[in-house]
Amino acid sequence: MEAHQQLEELILDRDTYTAKKDMGNKFADIVYEGKWFTPLREAVQAFIESTQKYITGEVKFKLYKGNIIKMGTTSPYSLYSESIASFTTGELYNHKDATGFINLFGLSSKVRAMKQGPFTELNNK
Repeated sequence: MEAHQQLEELILDRDTYTAKKDMGNKFADIVYEGKWFTPLREAVQAFIESTQKYITGEVKFKLYKGNIIKMGTTSPYSLYSESIASFTTGELYNHKDATGFINLFGLSSKVRAMKQGPFTELNNK
């Protein structure tokens, strides 16, 4: 199970991995509640199966005193590429793209600061 999880973390994007974990828990609830023959079980199972399509690779662990220590994970479908991990070379990443991304994802923090002030909690003490 630990090896499979390592492969999922390497291959699935963060949002899909999070949703898959949630759906896995939902699937367990469905089975526990005896709702196997329901459209919900079929839908949840279809989602889980679709996330597993490319989950394959090699996982190395070291077992030491009851602990599992990750030693390396590889897959032909890994989202990690060492050649672009630094964002310094290649055509896939343009540094100018970060400005819009930062502005968009920081918008909620900016609005909060405008409404409450950046140190509201500290100022109220």
